[in-house]
Amino acid sequence: MPNTFPRAARSRRAALAALLSASAALAGATLAGPALAADAWPNKPIKVIVPYTPGGATDTTTRIVMDKLAQRLGQTIIVENRPGANSTVGSAIAAKADPDGYTFLAMLPAYVINTHLYKLSYSPSQLEPVVHMADLPLFLFVSKDLPVDSVKELVDYGHKHPDTLTYASSGTGSSAHLTGADFALQAKLKMTHVAYKGSAPILADLLAGRVSMVFDPVLVPMQYVKEGRLKVLAFTGKQRWPTEPEVPTMEEAGFPGFVTGSWAGLLAPAGTPRPIIERMAREISDIVHEPDVTEKFLAAGFLPTGSTPAEFGELMRKDSQRYAQIIKEANITAN
Repeated sequence: MPNTFPRAARSRRAALAALLSASAALAGATLAGPALAADAWPNKPIKVIVPYTPGGATDTTTRIVMDKLAQRLGQTIIVENRPGANSTVGSAIAAKADPDGYTFLAMLPAYVINTHLYKLSYSPSQLEPVVHMADLPLFLFVSKDLPVDSVKELVDYGHKHPDTLTYASSGTGSSAHLTGADFALQAKLKMTHVAYKGSAPILADLLAGRVSMVFDPVLVPMQYVKEGRLKVLAFTGKQRWPTEPEVPTMEEAGFPGFVTGSWAGLLAPAGTPRPIIERMAREISDIVHEPDVTEKFLAAGFLPTGSTPAEFGELMRKDSQRYAQIIKEANITAN
C-alpha cells in the first residue's frame, strides 16, 4: 500500500500556507487602505462647514484660508454655512459625516463650551482636532455715556453702582459672554448679561447706551471709537494690538492672567485618515503665515497661529477646563 500520509500532510501544509499568505495579503491591503486613500486625496471637492452665518469671524477666517488651500491642493473647496443653535447644527452635521477627508468643520471655542451647557445630538469624540488657524483677541468697549476712561474707573463705578452695569454678547455660552462673566468674577462686580442675536444689534444698543459694555473683536467697533461714539478701555491679548498700541492689555489694567479671547480652528470627523489630517495642518499652518494672509488677518482682527493637531487638541482641552470653571462659578445655564 502506498504511503499516503506524508502526501496528505504536505497537502494540508500547502493549503495552510496559502491561507496564511492570503490572510497576510488581505491584512496588508486593509492597513494600506487609508494610506492609499490619502495618497489619492483630494480627487473631488472638499466641504468645510461653518456653523455660523456668512460674514462673521469664523466665516471670514475660513474663506481667506480655504481660497489659498484650494490653490495648493488643486481642488475645489466649498465653504458651506450651516448656522443654528449656537453652532450645534453645523457641528452635528460634521460629526456625522463620513471620515473620508472630504468634510471638515471650522469652529470657535463654542465647540468646547457647548458640551458644558447643552444636551448635544452628537458627541465631541466624533470630531478630532486638525489645526489652530488663528486667535481672535477681544477689546473691552464701553458706551461713551458711561463716566469711565479706564478699567479701574469701570470697576470703581460698578462697585458704587451695583447691578447697573450690563454686558452684551452674541449668545449664552459665546466667548464674549464667558469673557464678560470672567471679568465680573475677577472684579467682584454684579453685572447683567444681555444676549443678542448677532453683532449688529449689540453695536446699535452700545452706541445708544442701552447696554454698558461688550468684549468684542477690533474690526467694527473701533471705527466708532475713532469717531468718539464709543470708548475702548483694554485688550485681552498678551501684548498690545499692533494697530492700537495705546490700548493697554487687561493684565496692564490690573488683571494678571486675564489673557483670553476667541480662536478659529479646523476639525475633522473622527477616523479621518491621519495623513490627510497632518497634511491639512501643515498646509494651513504655512498659509496663515503668508504675508498677504497675515495682512488680511490683522485687518480683520485675527492673529495667525498654525499648529499641529496635537497642539490644537491641547488648546481645546485647556479651554474646556477653563470655561467649565467659569460656567460653574458664574452659575451660567443655557436659556
